[in-house]
Amino acid sequence: MKKYVYILLFIAMPFISACDNLDLNPEDFYGAGNFWKEKGQVEAYLIGLHRDIRDSYKNYFIYGEARGGTLLTGVSSIGTSLDYEVIKLNRLSQDTYGIGNWGDFYTYLLQVNHAIDNLENNCSFLSATDLNYYKGQVYGLRAFYYFWLYRSYGGVPLETDVKVANGTFDVTDLYLERASAEATLQQIKDDLQQSETSFESTQNSTFNSYFWSEYATQMLKAEVYMWSAKVTTGDHIATGNSDLQIAKAALSNLIGKFSLAANYADLFNANNKAAAKTESIFTLYFDKKEATNWGDYFVYSSAQFIGQSWDKNGNLYQDPLDLCGSGLLRHEYKESFIKSFDEDDSRRSVTFLEYYRDENLTMFGASLKKILGTTDSGKRYYDSDIHIYRYADALLMMAEVENGLSGHCADYINQVRERAYGKNYAQVYEYKDGSYAENELAILKERDKEFVSEGKRWFDVIRLHDDANAPLVFSVEAAYATAYGEKVTPILDKNSESYKLLWPIEKTLIDRDPKLEQTPGYKN
Repeated sequence: MKKYVYILLFIAMPFISACDNLDLNPEDFYGAGNFWKEKGQVEAYLIGLHRDIRDSYKNYFIYGEARGGTLLTGVSSIGTSLDYEVIKLNRLSQDTYGIGNWGDFYTYLLQVNHAIDNLENNCSFLSATDLNYYKGQVYGLRAFYYFWLYRSYGGVPLETDVKVANGTFDVTDLYLERASAEATLQQIKDDLQQSETSFESTQNSTFNSYFWSEYATQMLKAEVYMWSAKVTTGDHIATGNSDLQIAKAALSNLIGKFSLAANYADLFNANNKAAAKTESIFTLYFDKKEATNWGDYFVYSSAQFIGQSWDKNGNLYQDPLDLCGSGLLRHEYKESFIKSFDEDDSRRSVTFLEYYRDENLTMFGASLKKILGTTDSGKRYYDSDIHIYRYADALLMMAEVENGLSGHCADYINQVRERAYGKNYAQVYEYKDGSYAENELAILKERDKEFVSEGKRWFDVIRLHDDANAPLVFSVEAAYATAYGEKVTPILDKNSESYKLLWPIEKTLIDRDPKLEQTPGYKN
């Protein structure tokens, strides 16, 4: 019998009760030999896998947005030091690699592989319906992690087996070389197919956006095939229409099954999370009694703000966000980006608190309001949920697919715009179909405003194209000036920085594993 080299690390009872998912007595520890014996244990393990996703929430911002050109570097508007300067300025090298150890994604994949192995081989006690439901989740989760790795690094080591040992093992058994980009992408597609097939085989109709579902699989499938269709990586050549058609079919399984929340602010109201229910497809759950997030990194430090900042009418601010003494401001968005929002766009005031640092209203600053959380007994808790997939994303992805297929994309853009602009929408802001490049840029700008802080923009500027069919990451039109009114330059220079579309890995990883190779372009 296999002896696994790791043991289950979790059971999170507050998370269980919060999601109304299980009724289990808490247990602190299960060994490999006595865990996979009953349905309750399987469900507990799946909850732990979802907790892993939540524990890695910072990755989705770091990999998906920090490099996207919307964030300030250096010193914030209130004088605090801003984080991740190397990443935000795209000054990556094998010595300044930005994020180490593959973002710890392989740690999470280890646990997913363990679940897959046991569900495939050791769970005959489950009904066919339950077994397929769980398999739909775990294969979807593996595809999810590998897709983040693929978009970030290209071809990566493919570890799909459980590492086993009988007390001792040869460390060389753990060496892994990077698979080709094509092989990595094919593994993701295969896992998606397995997830989709498994979900189709189950009659489990329970949907909870805090857990991976058949709808999350369809969203990921659409993302994967859009990327496959439009982005050339290593030996994978962008496939074009064939994969766009598959992405369209996946999105068609979602269009009409969800609806936009009535107001944009509803999506981020931590005091009434049910208001986001109609739009949420896959969401990370936070609660002050269990786990909070890093919302304080995006808001002003009370000591350096109160009585020292002014609103646009010249009124002195006290504590407009009711931070109760908290706040660090390690991430701040550019003035040029914030002022690209129309005044009539409700997303601007929902997303940002804008202020000035002088009475003459010349020194601009802003704090993010989307993950503020709640207050209780005079204390601020940053326990807002973090959205991975929501219906607005499906609509704008469908707009992009239709544009790639020479169809009409305006209707999908306008569904999102109508909520943002309200009564002003039809008269002024309704979008009309343009050329392919015009539509691509319009989709990007809509996504910019809709998904601030949600880990989308870096991948958007790689996937969306200009009129030469080049990624918008090289385009002036997709960039925002470092300071308001300054000359705009592309996020990356096409001639000298194309290799930076992917991330480097740290040299210490290569030193420890002779089979590993550096991401192309970073050795020099």
